[in-house]
Amino acid sequence: MLGWRRVRFTLAASALFGLMLSAPSSAPTAVVVARAMLAGLLVMLAFGLFEQWPRRLPKWLARWALQLMGVVAAVPLGALLAYWVTTGGDPQFAQNPKRVVGYMQLFFTGVLFAPWIALGAMVRQRDAFARDQALAFELERSELERKALDARLRLLQAQVEPHFLFNTLANVQALVDAGSPQASRVLESLIAYLRAAVPRLHDPATTLGQELHLVRAYLDVMQMRMPDRLQFALRIDEAATGLRCPPMTLLTLVENAVRHGIDPSEEGGRIDVDVRLWGGRCCVRVKDTGVGLQPTGNGLGTGLSTLRERLQLAFGGDALVRLTEVEPHGVCAELDFPARQAPA
Repeated sequence: MLGWRRVRFTLAASALFGLMLSAPSSAPTAVVVARAMLAGLLVMLAFGLFEQWPRRLPKWLARWALQLMGVVAAVPLGALLAYWVTTGGDPQFAQNPKRVVGYMQLFFTGVLFAPWIALGAMVRQRDAFARDQALAFELERSELERKALDARLRLLQAQVEPHFLFNTLANVQALVDAGSPQASRVLESLIAYLRAAVPRLHDPATTLGQELHLVRAYLDVMQMRMPDRLQFALRIDEAATGLRCPPMTLLTLVENAVRHGIDPSEEGGRIDVDVRLWGGRCCVRVKDTGVGLQPTGNGLGTGLSTLRERLQLAFGGDALVRLTEVEPHGVCAELDFPARQAPA
């Protein structure tokens, strides 16, 4: 009601009208301007009062109509107050006809212009309110979209968890069924690995350095299971270890290479993991010398399809997943996504 912008506009507009009224008046210009400003302030108070009070109006009375009536009613009271203040509390209208003329001029000027100025202010307020509402709705929509994406990402991560765990436990079961003396060592390594890996499955994001640690532990377990059939090498750019990525990104590619490339091959094979930075982007490559791409009915497979969707949610479509065959046999899986540092 008493905002500085509103007071400043009221004083400026009132001073302008006061200067206009001072031309035909015999009173000093400063006095006429002061009277106009005092009247304008009272009108402004009436406008602000009925803007907020009463809190509830009858259905037949609109707020804007109440404000206009308040403005019109405040004009004669404001003019009278202005003359009372500037004459020391005694306007002496009966003894001074010129003051009556000046009062009537101030009164009619206020009645003529104040309602239109008030209407303009209300239209401006309505536009500002509509913009604020639109901005609030947009922020709320963005927040709801963010929450929906977070929920979708967590759902996809929940799908990755059993997929990974069941595949790994199936490998241990195969060792136990075969009576391998390495079953106990593999199970011990697996327990230690899962103790470190499982808490990270539900994190919204991880780093490539943490992913590489999990991949190394996973490949150690797999190498114990098939020591003569699996070799691997990990190469990562040190500058890429702190980059943000969805959990299980690198592990999904490596597990896919073991399960669909190395495991089905009688000779086994080798897995090479390379992570490097190039032009503000991160390039990840997992290449194996396994059996190569096999015809399947589910396209990329569950793991890679889920990985592609998680990357889509995490990077807004600015990520690429590509599979190519390697001669004479094998598969190369490549990821390309923006290089974004994880928060400290």
